Amino acid sequence: MNSKVIQRIGIGVFIYVSLVVVLILFNPDDTSSMGWEDRQEYNKVQLTKIKIGDLRSSIVELLGPPDISEAKQVGDAQLQVMFYRTTWNQSDGITTQDECTPLLFQDDKLIAWGDGTYQSYLKR
Repeated sequence: MNSKVIQRIGIGVFIYVSLVVVLILFNPDDTSSMGWEDRQEYNKVQLTKIKIGDLRSSIVELLGPPDISEAKQVGDAQLQVMFYRTTWNQSDGITTQDECTPLLFQDDKLIAWGDGTYQSYLKR
């Protein structure tokens, strides 16, 4: 092969790899453009990264807006429960609480998530 052809192929591969790296690094996942199946799997992965004490804003940055949300004032504390879709029950086009993992926040800090969280929110 001609050395110019090899050089051009090398430049082309370098440009392609550079573009892929830039897209991966600077194009965050956009949950609003995901289908429900992709969003559900994305949520499952992202939920493994959260911890008690995380701020609500950092959770929303990580997971995107919740599928369902409720809030109330209890004494001086502000409680909010946000539901993120993580399971599939029925193909009706509607996301319901039983298809979601609830995250409970008190004064914008995560205090609980998972089974029993919504019941804890209701009892307060």
